[in-house]
Amino acid sequence: MIIIREVFVAKPGQAGKLAALLKDVSAAAAPGKTRVMTDVTGRFNRVVMETEAESLGEHEERMKEYMSNPAWKTRMKGYTDLWTTGGREILRVV
Repeated sequence: MIIIREVFVAKPGQAGKLAALLKDVSAAAAPGKTRVMTDVTGRFNRVVMETEAESLGEHEERMKEYMSNPAWKTRMKGYTDLWTTGGREILRVV
């Protein structure tokens, strides 16, 4: 199993909106396998989306579906306006 952790630093005042959007979208894309968190003690305005997948192949298939699905693009329209920077970590569960 792998964990994909996508970390966003939201623009001031946008962390809650970004977290709600990611939670809504992830519930439809990978129900039960994703959680969205906001940082309580670290960097300000940090939103983390953590997703489980059985393999990198499974994650890649989800990403292909996301990139080719017009409905997902519509739902996520404008989400890049909510954050300033981010990154992705992929971790193997041992």
